[in-house]
Amino acid sequence: MMLPAKSSETFPTPDYSHLSTKDFEEVYEPAEDTFLLLDALQQDVQSLRTLRPLICLEVGCGSGVVITFLKKMLQSPCFCIAIDKNPKASLCARQTSLQNLTDVEVLTSDLVGPLRLEGSVDVLVFNPPYVVTPSEEVRRSGITSAWAGGADGREVLDVLLPHVTRLLSPSGFFYLVTIKENKPEEIQQLLEADGLQSSVLLERRSGPERLSVIKFERKPCAVT
Repeated sequence: MMLPAKSSETFPTPDYSHLSTKDFEEVYEPAEDTFLLLDALQQDVQSLRTLRPLICLEVGCGSGVVITFLKKMLQSPCFCIAIDKNPKASLCARQTSLQNLTDVEVLTSDLVGPLRLEGSVDVLVFNPPYVVTPSEEVRRSGITSAWAGGADGREVLDVLLPHVTRLLSPSGFFYLVTIKENKPEEIQQLLEADGLQSSVLLERRSGPERLSVIKFERKPCAVT
């Protein structure tokens, strides 16, 4: 599979030095999957800037590094929203935004929760809990909920997938982190049936995991 050409522009990882080891006992610490997602967004910067997004939404924002990176990289007055069901993560994300002099609206809720953004999200980003675990671990609170994905590592993601097409604006992008065990080809087929085409932006091995960032957007015939 051919991957898109890389952008020559580079952008620094947001400063998260204000977060402590104690914070990361309750909130997912930026790791290889986080940095792969940052690299993928950076690689796609020209498409993102051409899009000129008005609303960007990160689901499961954790430390807030990704949404803060996106906001700084875009260099435009877009409205960035971060959402996480973990109140501690919401607090950390807000602090990360302030630490990096960016303006991000942070909400505490499960997935897209009470948001009414149908057809309005220009950039949707999700690094879901993707590790294959027993289903009961998905329902736990605290740090476990940041990585426990249940059967096929898909139980949380599969709740969001039916809403993706409804949330995206006509020219919106959806960036998703997966591992091989999540059956990414099946995910691509599911969203293709909903009118979205996809491409793998980046792939990287991290220990036993084969990480990918997949970009989805509406098929040309599906844009209204």
